[in-house]
Amino acid sequence: MENVSYSEWVPTGALVKSLFVGFSAYIVIFTLAIYLFVEVSIEEVYGLVFGWGILAFLLFLFWNYRGLKIQVSSKELSIVYGLFNRKTFLLKDIVSCQKTKASLGRYWGVGIRYGSDGSEAYTTSFGDAVEVTPKTGRTFVFSSKRPDEVCEVIGRKTQTGE
Repeated sequence: MENVSYSEWVPTGALVKSLFVGFSAYIVIFTLAIYLFVEVSIEEVYGLVFGWGILAFLLFLFWNYRGLKIQVSSKELSIVYGLFNRKTFLLKDIVSCQKTKASLGRYWGVGIRYGSDGSEAYTTSFGDAVEVTPKTGRTFVFSSKRPDEVCEVIGRKTQTGE
């Protein structure tokens, strides 16, 4: 992406971080307790290895979805969420941009979601977000720490045709 006018990193929210830490701590404490206080058979070792495999997989997921990268260039808006999730909109195809909230009632969680109103979202928390309506396709919502600034840059670029 050339000539970036706006760039923002939106990290995962405190709720998701605390749930991950709590679940990880549960697996670690549970497996250590079994190993230290119970005579372990080979089947139980397989179970412990399976539990640590699940923890490793969750660690990868947490690392992959640790935040959003938002960029506005002279021609496009790009939102990247993890290794495999990328949305790009040409600025000339954006009809409206407004500040909104990524609510639990609308998206039933955080991450890559479909809203009850038919919109698609990349959210990192239940906080401030930007709602972009393209000429064709679904309305798209993404978390942002500065949604007013994102919409201002998009509006300025679409009006002036920079």
